[in-house]
Amino acid sequence: MKKLLALVLAALLCAACLVAFASCKKKGDADGDEAAAPVVKVINVPLTEEEYAFAVAKGNTALLAQLNAYLTKIKDNGTFTAIVNKYFGDGTPTAVTSASSKKTDGTQLIVATNAAFAPFEYKEGVNYYGIDMEIMAGFAQEIGKELYIDNMNFDAVCLSVSAAGGSYEDENGQTVNVTGGICDVAAAGLTVTDVRKQTLDFTASYYNASQMLIVKNDNTEFDACTTGEQIETILKAKTTATKVGAQSGTTGFFYCKGDEDWGFDGFPFTTVGYTTGALAVQDILNGNLNYVIIDEGPAKAIVANVNAAN
Repeated sequence: MKKLLALVLAALLCAACLVAFASCKKKGDADGDEAAAPVVKVINVPLTEEEYAFAVAKGNTALLAQLNAYLTKIKDNGTFTAIVNKYFGDGTPTAVTSASSKKTDGTQLIVATNAAFAPFEYKEGVNYYGIDMEIMAGFAQEIGKELYIDNMNFDAVCLSVSAAGGSYEDENGQTVNVTGGICDVAAAGLTVTDVRKQTLDFTASYYNASQMLIVKNDNTEFDACTTGEQIETILKAKTTATKVGAQSGTTGFFYCKGDEDWGFDGFPFTTVGYTTGALAVQDILNGNLNYVIIDEGPAKAIVANVNAAN
């Protein structure tokens, strides 16, 4: 069933990308008849295989059971498929609103996210959108609580839910301390890993994901690659002169940088961390990066937006 769902999601994603590409118009073209020439592209070959899930503090069995029951319910009644279709198909995304202030009296479902990871979570004005955000809105309603969305750096998401909290180093080399237990659920396109399982309990997975490579549109060095291993062979031959961007704290960042706990050997190129994948892709155009590695869904969404804007 999981494989079938993954194939359906992949098909919807491909269709969405084709629609997005077809709708892109040349910048400054008054009648919009001529499609814009793409400036970046995704190399459509998975580099990793991973699963997304929501997470709660380790030992919070009551909330975990409620969330798993809700996921089962929306998968069975078609709500989950309808939500996915809003972002990977022809549906219309629904705005999600957050309470204006956080309460600690138990009347709210406090969700930690990083709203810079479309199509799973992103923000337009005061409203939130995305697969994760719509699921959390429905879950809050299901358990009779007000939804409060705590939008933060991705590095802080897991720490804010974990009972222990912790710290991380930001892009400026400054240590940021995060108080644990200030949020109930982590909903940020989280990859399930053994490291994260040490401090968090994960729901059943709801999405199969992979890391993908973004390059300039005129780059042809990966065009003949059909497997992740072939791409990795090329990347392993790079030196520190090659710069690759990734969103800090994500699977893509650890994949590039290398991390023993995550099981990634890393690469000899220079890994540059960004607060969002969109900023990293823009830096390819600025000439500061050679490539970007990020999750497939956000990669294709970002590339479609960048190509439409250029």
